[in-house]
Amino acid sequence: MRHSRDVEMADIRPKEGSWGQGSVLSAPGASSRSSYPDHRHRQQQQRRRSHPVRDFLDSFRRDPGRRVTPAAVMNTAEDRRRASVARRSDEMSSSLERTRSREHHGAHYFDLHAANVGTANTLLSRELKGRHLQMIAIGGSIGTGLFVASGKALNTGGPASVLIAYLFVGCMLYCTIQGLGELAVTFPVAGSFSAYSTRFLDPAWGFAMGWNYALQWLTVLPVEIIAASITVSYWNSDLHRSIFTTVFLFAIVIINLFGVKGYGEAEFVFAIIKITAVIGFILLGIVINIGGFPNDGYIGTRYWHNPGAFNNGFKGLCAVFVTAAFAFTGTELVGLAAAETVNPRKSLPTAIKQVFWRISLFYIVSLTLIGLLVPHNHAQLLGAKSAADAAASPFVIAIESAGIAVLPGVMNSVILVAVISVGNSAVFGSSRTLAALADQRQAPQILGYVDRRGRPLVAIIVASLIGLLGYLADLEQQSDVLNWLLAVSGLSSIFTWGSICLAHIRFRKAWAAKGRSVGELAFRSQVGVAGSWLGLVLNGLVLVAQFWTAAWPVPRPMVPSGSDGVTLAGAGGAAEGSGGAASVPIESARDAAQNFFLQYLCAPIVVAFYVGYKLWYRTSVVRVEEMDVDTGRRDFNLPILISREVEEKKGWPRWKRIYKFLC
Repeated sequence: MRHSRDVEMADIRPKEGSWGQGSVLSAPGASSRSSYPDHRHRQQQQRRRSHPVRDFLDSFRRDPGRRVTPAAVMNTAEDRRRASVARRSDEMSSSLERTRSREHHGAHYFDLHAANVGTANTLLSRELKGRHLQMIAIGGSIGTGLFVASGKALNTGGPASVLIAYLFVGCMLYCTIQGLGELAVTFPVAGSFSAYSTRFLDPAWGFAMGWNYALQWLTVLPVEIIAASITVSYWNSDLHRSIFTTVFLFAIVIINLFGVKGYGEAEFVFAIIKITAVIGFILLGIVINIGGFPNDGYIGTRYWHNPGAFNNGFKGLCAVFVTAAFAFTGTELVGLAAAETVNPRKSLPTAIKQVFWRISLFYIVSLTLIGLLVPHNHAQLLGAKSAADAAASPFVIAIESAGIAVLPGVMNSVILVAVISVGNSAVFGSSRTLAALADQRQAPQILGYVDRRGRPLVAIIVASLIGLLGYLADLEQQSDVLNWLLAVSGLSSIFTWGSICLAHIRFRKAWAAKGRSVGELAFRSQVGVAGSWLGLVLNGLVLVAQFWTAAWPVPRPMVPSGSDGVTLAGAGGAAEGSGGAASVPIESARDAAQNFFLQYLCAPIVVAFYVGYKLWYRTSVVRVEEMDVDTGRRDFNLPILISREVEEKKGWPRWKRIYKFLC
């Protein structure tokens, strides 16, 4: 294996023309340096002839000089031999296609090594910095799951159930993200978790996880666009929602066409707004709880006693689990962004540690206050017209109950920003996953098209076209559309997180089997393999709990309707939108079956992907001794860096050591 320095130097992409005649990198002799003025003159002439429109259009073309995996970043002689053969071909993709699609003993054959090579050094641009990753980790996916769906969860299980469920899922996710951080820092490859499942578990499972994750974000995009158009109706319900659907979809597409840097900057701004709002609400909530509502005094834990801390018993608690998982969806985007990060070893560990603060501060503290300020039987919690109706947000209800006139509108504005932010993340997550699947030949190759600015252009266009489903917001059957879109994405994150934990466990086994020590890793999970086992078990428990509540659901809540008695609550949406209660009224066996698939549809989709691919390619579980722990790995000159860090840490005071451990 070559020296780690070679890995680092191979990843340095010089500026245009830096490898040309007369450059420092290519001119060992005086003869080359003597021609440098002529070379600079030619560059100046080219800049004068450049045209802004032509340059803009040219940026969408594929760069013929950029290869999926240059020979310089290969870790083995065989890798370099394959890449050199591919370089002599006009198109590297055709060479990989011949390798990956060949027939083997009369059956379709999947080349696992070629798939690993295909994601090892992606064409995607590396422009994300540490501040981008930190904001993505802290507030990148805060959206309707926290601000709106938590209201239905509060009604279904009560404040104690919400707190327990979010603590449970938060602990599970912390262990999961620690394992993902270790994998992503070691292998900052395209596709992240789907690529890890292919490499360390089973190519068929990697295929299922890749398409599961892509479908999750593809369906979330129109859901969030519909949610944004519904949120705007808080101020003016007379305008057609299609107007705002057009505006929001256009804004999201434009942001992603600016490339990964545009996505990072947008999420940086969105996250600051959301974080500021949540911290502001926490401070306001404490004041409201102590000072009371206008007609009442001190609130304290009043609503934990009347109407009570729990609702619908143990089943109510289990029903809230998937809502909590939906609220945390998107945290894993930090790992997906590793392939487009300037310095993943420096930026990713800090971002991974921020997850702890996101869980404890933004979810646990804010939802504890929500449980203190809003009773679980509040009529407004039950009156949501859809899963995206901000009028049923417990954050808005708490502020309105305090009699503050301006802040509910401000909170709705924050919800609108959060919804657009999640839609932005949906395009990013789906497009990068589709492009990585194409690199592994598990999706149409056209989806792997990356232009000269490092954008997966075709994948972005496909994701944007799916966003056109947002125009269904004006239909009378809007709630049905939301139900089925949410059903596809409901349990996707649970499968993704469980696969990350299992991939980390298997990676550690392969790492030890190759004779490597844990100290050779650039970043180590703070909870180790035991944490990944815990995360895997907890993910499994959530799946079991969701199956139980989907097959035998909590009855749909009733909402007062004046002198006429009671009526069923509004169309809450799928599991995460309805807070875990039944998505439709259960009046017949057909209704029970419809409710089950609305809440558990993701499971049969994953099984279908896995079984279909396995039967077609006859793949098998990757053995520990056959796992590739070298291709795509970046060593970062670890011996030198670690020795410097050890010397530096010796001079740190104790408070700084604790701070660096947590942050």
